[in-house]
Amino acid sequence: MHISEGVLSTQVLIAGWAASGVGVYIGLKKLEPDKIARTALVASAFFLASLIHFKLGPSSAHLTLIAPAGLLLGWQVFPAVLAALFLQAILFNFGGFLVLGANLFIMAAPGLAAYLIFKKLIINNENKFAVVYAFIAGALAVLLAALLAGAALAMSNHEFINIAKILFAANLPLALIEGIITALLISWLKRAAPEFLA
Repeated sequence: MHISEGVLSTQVLIAGWAASGVGVYIGLKKLEPDKIARTALVASAFFLASLIHFKLGPSSAHLTLIAPAGLLLGWQVFPAVLAALFLQAILFNFGGFLVLGANLFIMAAPGLAAYLIFKKLIINNENKFAVVYAFIAGALAVLLAALLAGAALAMSNHEFINIAKILFAANLPLALIEGIITALLISWLKRAAPEFLA
């Protein structure tokens, strides 16, 4: 859901940088040396998944894997997504540098929400219930990201309200797909590598 450069208002850009700055600061402060490799792996997965996208006016719709990223990283999802978005801006001109703070918050905040709401439920329940929680986390994270992107567009210019609605509708099937991916990943991790979720 990259928002293009030159679309958002100055106030939204500043708010995005401020909120993302707090997230990155906390994420880096909590990042332990033995979790750096995991953070880099998740950043790579996000980077690759979001390369497959289609444009929707001043924004885009794409896979994110943001719920798995949040569930595996917690607050470290902010620096992980920052690294991926920064590289995408440099290498492929996705998003941009001024809008990087807003794009980071739009993508990382839903991942953090998935972690804060669903992580303990997934860890403390047996596999069949954990899979349901993982599916809900995956779907809701995408919908929340679409809502945040739509809100950023609508607050910047009222003419973008219709585009915000289209963006949300376009992400409904992606929410279903990401819910399934998240459920399958969590199911596998619960069986094969439960310590990875700890």
